[in-house]
Amino acid sequence: MIRTLVVTAALALSVSLSTTALAQDYKVAVANLIDTEIRDWAQSDEVIDAIKSQNKISATLSQADIDRQDKQWRDEVKGGDRTMINSVLTNDLSNYLQGVKTSSHGKYTEIFVMDMMGLNVGQSDVTSDYWQGDEDKWQLTYGAGPKGVLIKDVDFDESTQTYQSQVSVAIVDPQSGKAIGAVTVGVNVEMLE
Repeated sequence: MIRTLVVTAALALSVSLSTTALAQDYKVAVANLIDTEIRDWAQSDEVIDAIKSQNKISATLSQADIDRQDKQWRDEVKGGDRTMINSVLTNDLSNYLQGVKTSSHGKYTEIFVMDMMGLNVGQSDVTSDYWQGDEDKWQLTYGAGPKGVLIKDVDFDESTQTYQSQVSVAIVDPQSGKAIGAVTVGVNVEMLE
């Protein structure tokens, strides 16, 4: 009985250590992806210019305005009129992000860019809500300043049928060095090297 408990405990520790090692491996691979790919296209003129342009408008919004826009977006996601969603999905930044996603050959499952208030600026796919400002993906990146990065745990994504990690990174104005927004990227961890 004692031998069985020792073997079981050793096996559990081994599984726990290998799970931890795998978790660390994907986090290292994702951090490498941020440094070698994501920051390059996320700091492009297309992204910076679109965020700066929307920040001028967003700076004038009250929380009530933001809540109204978020409610309209959520209502449109449920069905019917998609005027607001379509205006974002067809803008220049969204077209750029859709191209980045396509050229990743499945490595990126979704991409969306947020402004200084956490509102969507552009996206490759429809998000469930318009305002991300109340979520970690914005608060722990834009809110943390120019070096803000968040690598979420791996989850199985039903919509894409992949194991993915959501990775969020602050977007930095190259002129001022200050965070002006953030980007979230769904990364298919099965495609990481």
